[in-house]
Amino acid sequence: MINFPKPTVEQFFRTYMITNFSVSSDEKRLIFSANLNGKMNLWAMNLPDTYPYLFAHHDESNSFIKFDPENRYVIAGFDKDGDENHQIFAIPSEGGLPQPLITGESTEKYFFSHLSDDGKRIYYMTSEENPSFLNARVRHLEDNSDELINVGEVSPTNLAAVSDNEGAFVFLRSFANTYVTGFVKVGDETYHLTPDPDKVHVVFEPVFIDDKTIYFVTDFESEYSYIAKFDLETKEFSPVLHIENESVDSLKWDKKNNVFYLTTENGVQDDLYRYDLQSTKLDKLITPVDVIEKIQVTKSGHIYMLGRSATVPHNVFQTTNGKEWTQLTNNRVLGLSQADMVEPDVVSYTSFDGMEIEALLFKAKPENDNGHTIFWPHGGPQASERKFFRSMFQCFLNRGYTIFAPNFRGSTGYGSSFVKLVEQDWGEGPRLDCVAAIEWLFENNITDREKLFLVGGSYGGYMSLLLHGRHAEYFKAVVDIFGPSDLFTFVNSVPAHWKPIMDRWLGDPERDKERFIKDSPVTYLDGMVKPMLVIQGAKDPRVVKEESDQIVEKLKSEGREVEYLLLEDEGHGFSKKENEINVYSRMLEFLEKHQG
Repeated sequence: MINFPKPTVEQFFRTYMITNFSVSSDEKRLIFSANLNGKMNLWAMNLPDTYPYLFAHHDESNSFIKFDPENRYVIAGFDKDGDENHQIFAIPSEGGLPQPLITGESTEKYFFSHLSDDGKRIYYMTSEENPSFLNARVRHLEDNSDELINVGEVSPTNLAAVSDNEGAFVFLRSFANTYVTGFVKVGDETYHLTPDPDKVHVVFEPVFIDDKTIYFVTDFESEYSYIAKFDLETKEFSPVLHIENESVDSLKWDKKNNVFYLTTENGVQDDLYRYDLQSTKLDKLITPVDVIEKIQVTKSGHIYMLGRSATVPHNVFQTTNGKEWTQLTNNRVLGLSQADMVEPDVVSYTSFDGMEIEALLFKAKPENDNGHTIFWPHGGPQASERKFFRSMFQCFLNRGYTIFAPNFRGSTGYGSSFVKLVEQDWGEGPRLDCVAAIEWLFENNITDREKLFLVGGSYGGYMSLLLHGRHAEYFKAVVDIFGPSDLFTFVNSVPAHWKPIMDRWLGDPERDKERFIKDSPVTYLDGMVKPMLVIQGAKDPRVVKEESDQIVEKLKSEGREVEYLLLEDEGHGFSKKENEINVYSRMLEFLEKHQG
């Protein structure tokens, strides 16, 4: 018989990232953003044929895809090497090379908001002349003239919806991730969508179902977000639909059938519902994935979905009735079946103050188990670890590592009060939740005290640095992927449109000086005694290169064992396939080297 070797690292990372998609109005073409050729580009399928072909070659990350209603062109947003300064490009209807349409200096941002029904006007946001608060403008494509719609004030302000008659505009003003107010502007008049904009709450996903009625998602006076509406004639706000212990996450309007499709965040997975506006009947639909990244409802009422599960990479699906789904893409792990992957157990543990914390436990299969465990604090911090596919997880599981991922306080999916617990407390409550999780692992014999690794990215990288500095005795070695190392330098280096929200999110470096010192990993350099691998994208606009440079330099000056992998052409993530393979191969080598 032929004996085949164990799957290589590269096999797991030959899965592809599908970050976005869009379907033409006639449903004859689907375009999606993926790194099928190693870099992010736009690919298309001429439905019902599902063979993908290169549609637009640009080798950059994509922020949106929008078809002209009459299929004369496609517009899309691209940045440069992960710098997140997205600008707007036009592509011929049959594809080709994206041409600059609404662009400016390389440091400026141009975000798409809305395309008129006749495809002649593009509404967009820009940092030009207003980098902190953003301005809304409209570009008239027939004569290339440009018009200012709104000047952002007080905090970052985004144009989120435009009525069909283009006479009413909904804007969202962000003060923090948990404090986003909404207002509608009609001529010179402005009306808040919720009764008290001074109360901390969020408003998002506004939808005009006609020129006078706006439906949207909010958690105004509620733990979980729900659907509400605002009547422009009566100026009245009214709640419409609550789903117990689930937060509505997205809202899509099916005009033909007078129904909404809504996704909800339900702990570590998503649910999909259909809500009939006339009968008020709510139906829960079966979906082929655990986590829904995006849905699009076409004029015919068909649903297209991008999603993934713990054992299934990103794929696009379609349904005509909300029951049976057709998989349009076939993104899978090279040479392995879904049965070769590991499904997580959903567990919970009691933290230091009695709070129950949910977590995902991925157990290495017995035939692969090497006895070691990776502790993974997720990024965000106002995000969560969910039942979605990570090539890194499945690869490391195949190599025998068990993985534990807690949704510490501040994680989404567990109510608005829980999410707010991390605000102005990045390093105390969440850190102690992680310490309690580690002790739970030991107490339940998930891992031995001598066999625990620590790996995290972004906020998870910050938490990895902090846990290393304050609790090094728990870990054999540590991997930090673009984590902030000093809260004083971090708060001053974030993108301009982030700065207005930093006070509520993180704090003020002068007012909160003592806490910033206490919660900054650099404060605990003396405790960082375990081997460390630091990974950083040189173009990262969120956690800039200097955050990793300074921690590496200081630790090396102390004679500590530190490896540094700097990627010159990446930002806050890995968009290029060869870089991704390099990063995780290096990480795996690092962990294997320190197993003994």
